[in-house]
Amino acid sequence: MAAFDSNVSEYIINIDNHKYFKFPGFCDVHVHFREPGFSYKETIETGSKAAAHGGYTAVCTMPNLSPVPDSYEHLKTQLDIIDKKSVIGIYPYAAITVGELGKELSDMDALAPFAVAFSDDGKGVQSDDMMREAMLKAKSIGKMIVAHCEVNELLKGGYIHDGAYAGEHGHAGICSESEWKQIERDIELSRETGCAYHVCHISCKESVELIRKAKAEGVDISCETAPHYLLLDENDLQEEGRFKMNPPLRSTEDRLALIEGVKDGTIDCIATDHAPHSAEEKSKGLKGSAMGIVGIETAFPLLYTGLVKKGIISMEKLIELICYNPRKRFSIPVGEDYSIWDLDAEYTIDPAEFISMGKATPFEGMTVCGRCLKTVHNGKTAYKADDFRE
Repeated sequence: MAAFDSNVSEYIINIDNHKYFKFPGFCDVHVHFREPGFSYKETIETGSKAAAHGGYTAVCTMPNLSPVPDSYEHLKTQLDIIDKKSVIGIYPYAAITVGELGKELSDMDALAPFAVAFSDDGKGVQSDDMMREAMLKAKSIGKMIVAHCEVNELLKGGYIHDGAYAGEHGHAGICSESEWKQIERDIELSRETGCAYHVCHISCKESVELIRKAKAEGVDISCETAPHYLLLDENDLQEEGRFKMNPPLRSTEDRLALIEGVKDGTIDCIATDHAPHSAEEKSKGLKGSAMGIVGIETAFPLLYTGLVKKGIISMEKLIELICYNPRKRFSIPVGEDYSIWDLDAEYTIDPAEFISMGKATPFEGMTVCGRCLKTVHNGKTAYKADDFRE
């Protein structure tokens, strides 16, 4: 607890003789709010309210939507919904390629004023030439490329980590090389083009080392990992869809390497990759379920309980990872946004209490500390617990 107590005095507030904690609004640069196109999974309204419930006042929404935001007309469909329904700040990504098909660039010039960055998340850009062209264009318009790194030819039908659990239970594995090999390529392209480059949801030790080395060499690169990669690994797997995500939970060695990457600054941000699906889509076990879990409502309590309370990182470091670092990298202002937390509150994670339409989480049933009582965005209350009195 020493690491925690020594770094939080600036966050403490007192209300009716009770000590609470007031944090700047968190920022998640990797969420899927599913609208337009897949509103049976999540909507802008439910996603933004779920974010506020988790203390987040700014998120960046991924472009695997319908229509894909590969033109201003398509992006405007999403922007109009955001304007009408969101209770927090939403900063959408535009697609790197038309339809996220990897064959031709999207209308990046027209999209640039309205998109936080460009990504084909959910898919890796397979062509070296296409990624080079994308980086050159992004550099010319002052935008960042944000990459889901995955070499398709190395997947070979896998759906969990290609490790001990897969071998023991007869599952097809996804090798770590499918992730780090494309990161390796993109680092060289970023070095060549001078394009600002951000790597999504890294999960393995090789990715950490590649990014650490690239930073030391002056490449304009940043990266994120997610709470589940820091707190869980393949030893926690169960034969349920709520343990299936992409990239998958990897080995203990990978998890520990990610923690070291967080501690030494190699990993800039923790993002949730909040990816809701319907109950039916997540009910088909590890093999048959859709990839993706929800996480924006549980991220802070999990990270506080699993990293800060255990003295692995300080609270100050956690706030950097989920607020200041992502906002700085993506040019998203903090403003006067904040959330108020009772860090003494202990409870069991129950998906039935989520505001998100998605309920699949590998952390179901885990005991955590930290309950959000109120979240304010642009001077307006975005979330308030029914029993909280100021």
